[in-house]
Amino acid sequence: MTWRPQYRSSKFRHVFGKASAKESCFDGVPITRSVQDNNFCTVNPRFLAVITECAGGGAFLILPVHHTGKVDPHQPRVSGHRGNVLDIKWNPFNDYIIASCSEDSTVKVWEIPSHGLLKNLTVPWKELQGHSRRVGLIEWHPTANNILFSTAYDYQVMIWNLDCPEPVIKNPVRTISHHTDVVLSMSFNTDGSLLATSCKDKTIRLIESRSGNLLQEVKYKTHKASKVLILGNMKMLFTTGTSRWNDRQIALWDQDDLSTPLVQENLDGSSGVLFPFYDPDTHMLYIVGKGDGNIRYYEISSEKPYIHYLTDYRSPLPQKGMGVMPKRGLDVSSCEVFRFYKLVTIKSLIEPLSMIVPRRSESYQEDIYPMTAGNRPALSAEEWLSGIDKGPVMMSLKPGSQVVEPFQERGKGTGNSLGDSHWSQSRPGALQTTYIQDHQLGTKDAGEDSGHTADDRSRTPVSNGEDLTLCSPPRTENELLMKFHKQQEEIRRLRELLNQRDVRVKQLELEIKNLKNSQSLGSL
Repeated sequence: MTWRPQYRSSKFRHVFGKASAKESCFDGVPITRSVQDNNFCTVNPRFLAVITECAGGGAFLILPVHHTGKVDPHQPRVSGHRGNVLDIKWNPFNDYIIASCSEDSTVKVWEIPSHGLLKNLTVPWKELQGHSRRVGLIEWHPTANNILFSTAYDYQVMIWNLDCPEPVIKNPVRTISHHTDVVLSMSFNTDGSLLATSCKDKTIRLIESRSGNLLQEVKYKTHKASKVLILGNMKMLFTTGTSRWNDRQIALWDQDDLSTPLVQENLDGSSGVLFPFYDPDTHMLYIVGKGDGNIRYYEISSEKPYIHYLTDYRSPLPQKGMGVMPKRGLDVSSCEVFRFYKLVTIKSLIEPLSMIVPRRSESYQEDIYPMTAGNRPALSAEEWLSGIDKGPVMMSLKPGSQVVEPFQERGKGTGNSLGDSHWSQSRPGALQTTYIQDHQLGTKDAGEDSGHTADDRSRTPVSNGEDLTLCSPPRTENELLMKFHKQQEEIRRLRELLNQRDVRVKQLELEIKNLKNSQSLGSL
């Protein structure tokens, strides 16, 4: 009988949270005082958007991610809603498109200029009118372009196709009417074929996202779910909620059988809603409590006991909401595997919080950065509506390659006017495998759509994970110092890589010399 250790080995056992310095935070942000149980913040590698407190209608701020420090109180806002804004989400395939929903029962989609807002934006790119009551949640489809889901206090989930010429859309593609109360959260699986919802009627539902057919539903007596999350391709659902004694509780479910949970655990007796965030690349699960200062994180496995507690990040500052940076916006040179943007209402502060795997080497760590979902859609809206499902287009986070941002497919006929105004925005230096495969195959469609080869496209210089053509000059002394320190760090890292390569070259030369000597001795 073989001996087995009592501990579980994991490369993420020592992950720690690192809060940014004050000069790297966003200070003086009038964060909303809404009691809605949403995140109130959304982030992409270019912009941060946060819902703000304002009088007369609803508004939210758009801030460039690298322009930290004190925020101008007269900063231009997106202010086209007649009621309070309840939720905002960036388009996963275009860093300049953001959707918002409001108490005025509309969903609006906005096009942000590449240089940011210079004046208040009041005219949306698209306005979606279909709900009869205030709209509380919106979600973009994870693989199909320009497909948006919304749910409101009329208990309906509506599917919208934005690939149409009309600025005002009044008829959704489909309406899902299985819910008997307000929908509290929505979550897609990896290819977007399944939609999980949690509802105020204490029921968890698993729905076929395209047709709206109800596949499973469960109303478990000892667990009242408030948030639900599909854990990637692991065929599991994770829910947070409360027990019958109002203790905060987490539960893990088998996607194919929701009759009883695989794991159910009480956490504490606090009252704030628990928000789950899952990283499918590292299989790490982060649980953030509204009003808490700490963040619990776990590792998920496919075998019992399924959920493995790692540790807590603790802070005295309570969070009202959280934004999450997509993987393509992380700093891989510091082994950053996740980044939160923490809304601290009591200080009007947005604090970046990096989750870091401690490694001595600063070179690229391939074992903690597998291929991840990129920012290129796998399907058009028409393809998805016709019945096709595809997984996400994968990309590498390895820095150093100077590959131009992939060209977004143009709308045909009355197609996507948005595609004509922006290219699909990718992480600088990220190499997309599907893009390479298309050009290796030499398909005629790819040649006709782009009209250019990869060599004809302009190259984008990249330094320290930032696109130099999009970095504005520093405006303050602190920004200048930060840029200087980043440049020095990049120089030091490159020197270390050069030294490592020199050592490797000498080793190879010595091996060749030894091999030649052994061959000459053998011939004698």
